[in-house]
Amino acid sequence: MKVLLAKRAGFCFGVKRATQMAFEAAGIDKTTYTLGPIIHSPQVVNKLEEMGVKVLKNLDTMDRGTIIIRSHGVASHEIEEAVQKQLEIVDATCPFVKKAQEHVKRLSETGYGVVVVGDADHPEVQGIVSYGGDKVFVVGSGEEVSKLPKMNKIGVVAQTTQSFENLKNVVSECLLRGGEIRVFNTICDATAIRQEEAKELAYQVDCMLVVGGFNSANTRRLSEVCVEIQPRTHHIETAAEIDPGWFSGVERVGVTAGASTPKWIIDEVVSRIEELNKSN
Repeated sequence: MKVLLAKRAGFCFGVKRATQMAFEAAGIDKTTYTLGPIIHSPQVVNKLEEMGVKVLKNLDTMDRGTIIIRSHGVASHEIEEAVQKQLEIVDATCPFVKKAQEHVKRLSETGYGVVVVGDADHPEVQGIVSYGGDKVFVVGSGEEVSKLPKMNKIGVVAQTTQSFENLKNVVSECLLRGGEIRVFNTICDATAIRQEEAKELAYQVDCMLVVGGFNSANTRRLSEVCVEIQPRTHHIETAAEIDPGWFSGVERVGVTAGASTPKWIIDEVVSRIEELNKSN
């Protein structure tokens, strides 16, 4: 049984940067917290907790120390609260997310109604929305644009993990509802590249493993992309979840991983597959 690993499986630039900043901060200040999980990887969050870095849902109970802003970013009022409390702020917000926040702020200030393409329940999107004014709307698809009010000026940004196809569909619908349209493609290239690689790999194998947090939107999307091509696709968080029965009659196994999946977990998954292969 041959194991094929996607070239760009695992950490993207923003996640790698955020985790480095978090581990460095943990070594400097013993009173260090993250505002929300630093990334959507329970294993990385657990490692930080072992170093004394706890996850906070809000800043209500914090009056000193270092607060790390997660890679997905946080709401603007939470940054303001940290400044007011004179906390040491380590801003690990992904630069691509930061750019989307800045676009929403500028569009709102210049009189645009803003459409954010993404998942309204995702912390990244909730943070992006907070930088705008009253006229900020979140849509998950082109079909949802019909529910929006008529606007003379529309600005469009996207959650960084959205597909380009979905952004295009939303923009096409917005063209039917507004006079002036400004579009900022804030999708991260890493997302699109990983999805394309996963598609190519899924065509070549008999079974596909997608490794990453079950709370990771980009990992779930990778799994969805793969299962459309290879029905024998399994989304796992760790090597311990691998079922040997998945590989019955399989000659080639594909492995890819979400942008929040650390290398050590990917290595453990590949090692486990190779162990099972030797025992058969």
